[in-house]
Amino acid sequence: MDKKKILLVTGASSDLGSALIRRVAPDFDVIIAHYRHSGSVIEELKDLFKDKIIPVSSDFSSIEDTYALVDKIESLGIYPTHIVHLPADKLRNSHFHKSDWDTFQNEIDISLRSAVIILQHFIKNMAKNRYGKIVIMLSSVVKDTPPNNMCDYVTVKYSLLGMMKSLAVEYASKGVCINAVSPDMIETRFVSEIPELIRQINAQNSPTGKNLDVKDVIPSIEYLLSDESDNMTGQNILIPEQADCKKCRK
Repeated sequence: MDKKKILLVTGASSDLGSALIRRVAPDFDVIIAHYRHSGSVIEELKDLFKDKIIPVSSDFSSIEDTYALVDKIESLGIYPTHIVHLPADKLRNSHFHKSDWDTFQNEIDISLRSAVIILQHFIKNMAKNRYGKIVIMLSSVVKDTPPNNMCDYVTVKYSLLGMMKSLAVEYASKGVCINAVSPDMIETRFVSEIPELIRQINAQNSPTGKNLDVKDVIPSIEYLLSDESDNMTGQNILIPEQADCKKCRK
């Protein structure tokens, strides 16, 4: 392709988002880096990659703020050719009967509603140019039996999975590849409110015998953003791939 490659990363200030940008920055002409609070992380990226990084701030729990984000990007006259959607509220353990609707609504707004609004604005330009890559961050909770006491989180991840698969079918003939990654628990700020004992149990139950590091997840996202994945759409990559991971212990 001769056209510029423009990457939009939502949740770019997260541990995974910032590490991903550091890894793939040489492959893109422009990177639009969304953040909510951690502007200092984005400033570090801008210091490193200069004008290639365009910081944009938005609180996805606000629908007005979410629409303002897409309006700001459109006002710049640049349209993403690649999108990685990462945002989610911090992971917490909570009993279903102790949760209220606001808990579910917050998860929906931050992760699902934002994805719908952003993709509705930019996927049509990808389809027009017959080229685009979209990667949705899911979780291993959508595989087999989900964990206890995370109903709101699990519900939203399944909703995102359904959206990904539906859009992949709708836009497959238009040159837009839409996929997802579903990692097991990653040791980041995202799980900082999960009790240490639960994190240890998760590590023990993992096929690899440990929780993931950010570096374990980035290669799959990098591949889905690359031209090597041009014929891949509607797929959800599990990390680790459980069929083969017993040999990881050796």
